[in-house]
Amino acid sequence: MQHKKISRRHFVKETSLATGGILLSTSVLAANLNLKKEKTLKLALVGCGGRGTGAAVQALKADDNVKLVAMADAFEDQIEKSLSSLSQIYDNSRLAVKPHKKFVGFGSYKKAIDEADVVILTTPPGFRPLHFEYAIKQGKHVFMEKPVATDVAGIKKVLEAAKLAKDKKLNVVVGLQRRYQAEYLEVKKRINNGDLGNILSGQVYWNGAGVWVRPRQAGMTEMEYQMRNWYYFNWLCGDHILEQHIHNIDVANWFIGEHPIKAQGMGGRQVRNGKDHGQIFDHHFVEFTYPSGAIISSQCRHQPGCFSQVSETFQATLGNSYTGGGNTAILKDYGGNTIYKHNGEHDENPYQVEHNRLFAAIRNKREIINDAEIGANSTMTAIMGRMATYSGKLITWDEAMDSNLELVPNEDLLDFSTTPPVVPDADGNYPIPVPGKTTFY
Repeated sequence: MQHKKISRRHFVKETSLATGGILLSTSVLAANLNLKKEKTLKLALVGCGGRGTGAAVQALKADDNVKLVAMADAFEDQIEKSLSSLSQIYDNSRLAVKPHKKFVGFGSYKKAIDEADVVILTTPPGFRPLHFEYAIKQGKHVFMEKPVATDVAGIKKVLEAAKLAKDKKLNVVVGLQRRYQAEYLEVKKRINNGDLGNILSGQVYWNGAGVWVRPRQAGMTEMEYQMRNWYYFNWLCGDHILEQHIHNIDVANWFIGEHPIKAQGMGGRQVRNGKDHGQIFDHHFVEFTYPSGAIISSQCRHQPGCFSQVSETFQATLGNSYTGGGNTAILKDYGGNTIYKHNGEHDENPYQVEHNRLFAAIRNKREIINDAEIGANSTMTAIMGRMATYSGKLITWDEAMDSNLELVPNEDLLDFSTTPPVVPDADGNYPIPVPGKTTFY
């Protein structure tokens, strides 16, 4: 691989990639897939924030005959910041983005996708269905971040595009990296082998202090403010039960082998409740019921100074499993005996493995990876959980899928002078869901 020499410390200091969890171990950075290189694969990055930049780093490291040829973002400064960060690692032999291949604006994704063989989709998730649909129609292989939508209309669009991707034999990897993580794969294998028996219940957590706030700047339009501060608006983000907690919810679906049929729960804004926090809740608790009868308790919280936990625990007929909390996994029987323990000492970074697998599949042409339906079902599970906490009602899967919930306008009609789907009142407050009054949302 052709990359510039740069210290790890300097890279962390100069970019925001460390917060995305994508800094790679020395062994991964040095890895070079011994695959037959049929041609140079052209890569496009759509969404040039920290996660997108990190994904581009991983894609370029996964295959030494890949070039980044196009970039697209709603904001020009995001493109320049991303390219500057990437140039600290790679030279022009890998970064072949000419000035006229930097595409700016809401509709710029089409131009970037048209230039590439493989595309990375890492804009705010509200735009993911439209971008994914276009990429598949154009015959591109895709890496897209989770969640894959923020509303039911988007889920349906992704599911249709997933079918088309299968027909076209296109590879699609979704950023649910636990499905590419060694200890999770080993636990899943042992569950499939019957080591734990049948899963009866579980608890999944994403409890932490929260994320960034980007204050409103003088002269911003409402659309620009919401795009810069996208995490706090449901049409763009979907609330943190989708944006972060989807990882743990996805593990439950994966280990049980199905998606839930109903959900009920509670949530609200207790600590993070200012005008600069948009619409979303700061805590959710959801009880998901699965067709097998398994019941999973789901917690996510953004409240500083509280108990923090990002993990999953499951109780089965023969024992318990514990995953998360730093490259470890433990299975125990009800006598307290350890069935399996993973130490994780030499594991590869799962963020990197996702891209390694994607490019290996593209090159080898024997294995087709298509995570799109998995990503859609886990995203829909989180949306159903959000519907339950926002409304205070028991929501079934069929009711949720039949709701035709649509939060995102046609992106092709948007620009920074457009009025967003949600606006503040005269006092600057945004409409907040109220359990017992809010319907499906």
